[in-house]
Amino acid sequence: MKILVLGDVMGLSGRKAIKQKLSEIIKENKIDFTIINGENAADDGKGITEKIASEFFSLGCDVITSGNHIWDKEETLKYIEKENRLLRPANLAEGSPGKGFGIFISKDKKYKVGVINLMGNVFMRKTEDVFKVAKELSKKIILKKNVDFLVIDFHGEITSEKMAIGHFYDGSSTCVVGTHTHVPTADTRILEKGTAYQTDIGMCGDYDSVIGMNKENSLKRFFKDNKAIKHFPSEGEGTISGLIIDANEDTGLAKKVFRVIKGGKLEN
Repeated sequence: MKILVLGDVMGLSGRKAIKQKLSEIIKENKIDFTIINGENAADDGKGITEKIASEFFSLGCDVITSGNHIWDKEETLKYIEKENRLLRPANLAEGSPGKGFGIFISKDKKYKVGVINLMGNVFMRKTEDVFKVAKELSKKIILKKNVDFLVIDFHGEITSEKMAIGHFYDGSSTCVVGTHTHVPTADTRILEKGTAYQTDIGMCGDYDSVIGMNKENSLKRFFKDNKAIKHFPSEGEGTISGLIIDANEDTGLAKKVFRVIKGGKLEN
């Protein structure tokens, strides 16, 4: 079983990269299940629309995860209620629209894949205690009982929270991937008990930028230049960034894990 997880799709450059390369990556690597973090996929880099989500699904994406920008487009509040394949962080306030986790069927109809979307507490918008919610969910979605494979997308700012969640889920999930910081970390590995892990899998977007935003304007803002305007995405050639997890069908744990860095400035 091969699972592809891609980092935050950033604006138009990220969407173009997905449109141009996703089908090829799925075919070349014989991917059985694909997850994309889509919370920055809108033109302004904030939020996602029904049109964009539908395009991702049509290109082979099975589930879209998100994070702190999930409600930046008002239409998402209604769309997420009817589209179970679009997740929001499970530890948002009780009563929030949509779901923070789900159980989905692989393309070949053989396996149940659980996906949990979590968001960190430190330097992020206020959410419920992520570790408390993670513990509660670990009793609801159990590897090799409720699901054949289990993927955790932890959308967070600080590395320690992500690593802690990785160790918490080690041996009880297929993989834990970090998203949100838009920079891929160099700690791709399989943890002691068999869970694939990377602190942040980066973004799908233009890396000739400041975490996906236009670099010239970002510099003006940092230098408090009065000519600076509101942040807007860089629109150069995008890089696809993420992981492929080759998982054991018997245990649901990872056998191998590979980085995907394809196209754009980062690959070069």
